[in-house]
Amino acid sequence: MVFTAGQIAGILEGEIEGNPEIAVHKLAKIEEGEKGSLTFLANPKYTSYIYTTKASITIVNKDFIPEHGLETTLIKVDDAYESFSKLLEYYNQVKNTKVGLENPVYISESTTYGEDFYLGAFAYLGNNVSIGNGVKIYPNVYVGDNVNIGDNVVILAGAKINSETIIGNNCIIHSGAIIGADGFGFSPNKNGSFKKVPQTGNVVLEDDVDVGAGTTIDRATLGSTILRKGVKLDNQIQIAHNVEIGEHTVIAAQTGIAGSTKIGKHCMIGGQVGIVGHITIGDHVKIQAQSGIGRNVKNGEVLQGSPAINYGDYNKSYVHFKNLPKIVNAINQIEKKD
Repeated sequence: MVFTAGQIAGILEGEIEGNPEIAVHKLAKIEEGEKGSLTFLANPKYTSYIYTTKASITIVNKDFIPEHGLETTLIKVDDAYESFSKLLEYYNQVKNTKVGLENPVYISESTTYGEDFYLGAFAYLGNNVSIGNGVKIYPNVYVGDNVNIGDNVVILAGAKINSETIIGNNCIIHSGAIIGADGFGFSPNKNGSFKKVPQTGNVVLEDDVDVGAGTTIDRATLGSTILRKGVKLDNQIQIAHNVEIGEHTVIAAQTGIAGSTKIGKHCMIGGQVGIVGHITIGDHVKIQAQSGIGRNVKNGEVLQGSPAINYGDYNKSYVHFKNLPKIVNAINQIEKKD
């Protein structure tokens, strides 16, 4: 797709300094910009690149005043980073205007779908599936029986939505994600073997939830595994059965959350965090990457380490830990003198 500086300025309500007719057809980092590309300058550390970039158009803040000549056409806005993000969102909307059914696909006779629906090749829609308006389901997606999907949902190629799942409006499910797999439930027998416990619940994603590529969200044993409104999950995360995650909580890649744990609102959880089952984590909690959480966490706590402790205490302790060989050596020297 090709856009002129004038069109982009119109979308962003920006001011043009340069050629309004110059066109771009791709995006680039400012240091890698070339003719026909669009870039942006938001971080002052990259200011030097604006004088060398070959990008045709650069989005900048309104208070930016060049110190010498530029080859790039400027579009000045209130917030360059926010405007660039807005432009990316607009680009995705234009790109995702596909409608209609490709072939071959399987659609059960009992499935219903709304207006502006797109279904990619080799997709499967099971019995009694209900799909809202503006939904885009890309190739090789599986949707099991009795799934309910709201409006403006995007399910990218290869995702699996198992039976009974409920997905709200404006959700995005990335490639390879699995929603509604069986929870890890087994009971020990007297002979030392394990018997599978049937997982009869479901998964509920409320509105505006993003699920990253390769992430797995298990169905509940009974009841529901629930991701509340605005939850954002990175790639390759494991959410176990009966977990509940509060509104607008964000979780980075490779985190694992064991069964029946409840996580509050507006939490920020770093990558490779491990959280045990059957605990409660409060609201506005921050957990640093690679931490291990084995206890209940109060509202507003900031944790690091494994097992995790208060973030400030961890940093103080780590200073002593780094110096432990010196401390031990000093103690040995004192003991020798004695």
